[in-house]
Amino acid sequence: MTETSSEKASWQEVAKTAQEYRDASIGRVEPAVPNVPQYLPRDVTSIPKELLSKEEVEITQTLTEDLLKSLASGELTSTTITKAFLRRAGLAQKLANCVTELLPERALTRAKTLDDYYAEHKRPIGPLHGLPISVKEHVGMKDLGLNAGFISWWNHKAEDDAHILKILWNAGCVFYVRTTQPQTLMHLETSSNLYGVTVNPFNRELTSGGSSGGEGALIGLRGSCLGIGTDIGGSIRSPAANNGLYGLRPSSFRLPTDGWSATMAGSEHIIPVIGPLSTSLEGIKIFMRTIIAAKPWLTEPSLLPIPWIGNQSIRTGRRPLKVAVLWNDGVVQPHPPVTRALKEVTGKLKGIDGVELVDWKPHKHDEAWEIIASLYFCDGAKEESDAINASQEPWRPMSNFIIKENPHVKHHSIRDAWYWQGRREQYRRAYAKLWNDTATGITKDGDLEGAVDVILCPVGPGAAPLLDTAKYWGYTSQWNLLDYPAIVFPVSKVDSKVDLADKDYKPMNPNDEFNHQLYDPEKFQGAPISLQLVGRRYEDEKANYCRAGAYQRENWTAFC
Repeated sequence: MTETSSEKASWQEVAKTAQEYRDASIGRVEPAVPNVPQYLPRDVTSIPKELLSKEEVEITQTLTEDLLKSLASGELTSTTITKAFLRRAGLAQKLANCVTELLPERALTRAKTLDDYYAEHKRPIGPLHGLPISVKEHVGMKDLGLNAGFISWWNHKAEDDAHILKILWNAGCVFYVRTTQPQTLMHLETSSNLYGVTVNPFNRELTSGGSSGGEGALIGLRGSCLGIGTDIGGSIRSPAANNGLYGLRPSSFRLPTDGWSATMAGSEHIIPVIGPLSTSLEGIKIFMRTIIAAKPWLTEPSLLPIPWIGNQSIRTGRRPLKVAVLWNDGVVQPHPPVTRALKEVTGKLKGIDGVELVDWKPHKHDEAWEIIASLYFCDGAKEESDAINASQEPWRPMSNFIIKENPHVKHHSIRDAWYWQGRREQYRRAYAKLWNDTATGITKDGDLEGAVDVILCPVGPGAAPLLDTAKYWGYTSQWNLLDYPAIVFPVSKVDSKVDLADKDYKPMNPNDEFNHQLYDPEKFQGAPISLQLVGRRYEDEKANYCRAGAYQRENWTAFC
């Protein structure tokens, strides 16, 4: 990383240094990353196929699980795969502005070591042998920058690899690219003064999501097949949904977080989590199995010693799988494409034997936002503000929104913090009762019988939002407050001829009106539409293995 004295240099000079450093890392890739057209179309997802070799396109569009099979059999080498992903990641940066740096020397040295091991031992070194994995920048890599989106943190470096990276490394992966994040890390978009705006590759007028939006755009462009994001209000699920990917927000304290960088370190009012984004559901499962199989709780004591239960079946005897459908949260009505996606999925589920559908009545989701928004910045956002103001960099629009324009951001006394944490627990109890009340009985062992298994719901109030408009967090932050696991899966894309605006709709409140007025079918044309499946706390496997009619490879798949 290029050293720049952020105390002496202007914020513009630091940003220039950051971008030159990134561009130089791309320039070291061989063969050279092709140049892209000067004038880009709105949808750039087809451009890599035009500029890369046939082999590179085939490799980078192969799913995680299939790449691992080819690596384990010796059909493909890690070096070949890594070179292909380095070039496609470089292209992704030129198309969507999603990369903070490539790591060609590190990655290819690692790939060669793995290839040499395979040549000698005729077997993979671990379950992720040779697989390139992308990493969000604020997840620390030893001796590399760790700025978390702040100009004033540009010279911060990681003293060691993050715990989760050590586990993945021991499993045989290759780290080759680091990805963008927003100023403050508290956006459902990805915009910073270090790198600018990360856009959605399916429609460059829309956001890639945030705060793991660099991962979302990169994987959406197939510059990666499996990456690491983080989530405190939707930061894995928003980018996954906006780019037509799979993404998991696990329950808290299941995956290791030691070694990441953020303000308010140690705060436990709302627990942030780390998790995967992938081009396939199997990629999500592989990631979770690999991390938890390493028993990370032995090193990071805050983690819970809960093994990953593979191929978990949630059916008991002939009891049907009970799926509750949340059509809207009672605060903001989703745009027409999202409602269409829900209708398509539920329509398919009705034809599956052993599935029961019921409607889910939202419980005071407006109150949930009041609680979580009051707990995000218990210091009145002082650490966030100080980190921004230290360099005199401008406040990005979404930073203004979540901090300066947020009426719930206040400096809490200890007693105030206790009050809001009490409100949080009270709300969690009420929601648990709502879920328990869906049961039809109790077994002799005390288990709920006939209760809802999972909730099928929107990921946001629309497809990927227009830039600087992602102001409604309720469809994702709701589950952060409750600490429920949620898996995002792709369903379809916006079709402006089908997803017409409802001109007669009467908004429920100002937030609903703002969202309603944003919708113009033509502006969202081609944007991915995704949904999420939510489970109860620490039932992560249930949400993963029993996704509600996940739309994969253009075929509906059954549960489990």
